[in-house]
Order: sequence, then C-alpha cells, then structure tokens
Amino acid sequence: MYEAIDLDLEEYRNSVQVKRFLFDTKEEILMHLWRYPSLSIHGIEGAFDEPGAKTVIPGQVIGKFSIRLVPHMNTSVVEKQVKQHLEYIFSKRNSSNQMAVSMTLGLQPWIANIKDKQYLAAKRAIKTVFGTEPDMIRDGSTIPIARIFQDTIQKSVMMLPLGAVDDGEHSQNEKINRWNYIEGSKLFAAFLLEMAKLH
Repeated sequence: MYEAIDLDLEEYRNSVQVKRFLFDTKEEILMHLWRYPSLSIHGIEGAFDEPGAKTVIPGQVIGKFSIRLVPHMNTSVVEKQVKQHLEYIFSKRNSSNQMAVSMTLGLQPWIANIKDKQYLAAKRAIKTVFGTEPDMIRDGSTIPIARIFQDTIQKSVMMLPLGAVDDGEHSQNEKINRWNYIEGSKLFAAFLLEMAKLH
C-alpha cells in the first residue's frame, strides 16, 4: 500500500521544516503518520508565553494533549493507563504541588471498509476527474461524527476530502484553494453519478 504512494521525502522534509526524519524510508514515515498511535501536545494555559524573559511562576498551569488511537485500542483502557503513568511520574517528584488528569473527549478509533461500494464509486470518480488512482490512506483527523454515524445507522461512512495540506483546517485562517473547490465540485458530481449507477 505505502510503496505505491508518490512522496518526495526531500520536499516533504522542507514543507514540515525538520532537519531529518525519525525514520529512514517513505513507508516507515507514512505508517507513523497514518497507521500508528501518536501523541500531540497542543496547548499550555497559564504559563507566560509572550516575548521576553518574565520570571513569574504561575499558580496553575494546564497542559493539553491528544492521543490518536488506532483500531484495537480502547479509549477507557488508554485513559486509565495514561492517568496511572502521569500520576506515577508526578509522585516520584515528591512535589508539594497538586496534579489532576482528566479526559475531555474520548473517541473510539474509526476505520472504514475501503472495499465498500461507495468507496469503489469514489475511486472511479477520482479516476474520472483527476485521471489517477487515489491513495487510500488513514488520516489522523478527529471527526467524531464518522464513528457515531457508522455505529448508529449501521451503514458505511466515507470521508472524501477536497482540501490541500496547507489549508489550516480548524484554524482561524482555514481556507480552500479555488482549484480544489472547482475540482472538488466536479468530484462530488462524478461520485453521485457513480453512486446512481449502483441503484
């Protein structure tokens, strides 16, 4: 699966602004991006974060992180293990401070059946519009409704993204390129035509 994906490692390294990757091959890099669990630290509240060298010690600091789960991982088990580990590490510090660990959102991992008829229809639509076979990847985005829909209605759910890697999804300056919008509209039309052929 990963061997067929066209990825220029040097171009990718420059775009993510790193000196070197943790892994040597394209396949290893893509598997760690799309297939394996990951930890992302994405927020620290309460600590001084302006330019300068302020020496005030805050009364409270909140750290935020996410753990991307993959199939066969259980949200409750991971939550328990993370809490136990953080509490163990904190107890070794013999600090007079207090620490509380809580999970604000926990979602079971979602994976789709890419042999489902709507995925096959989407592949044909992509081939029609873009003239190439799609790369069937696993993306680490957190879109809770996908799993909820699939579990509730017992039907296949599909993500058909139109954006580019630099769209800044979920950010204040989220965008979609004109080309992606126009070609994406064609893709949706082609997809609906392919789905209509199934019924």
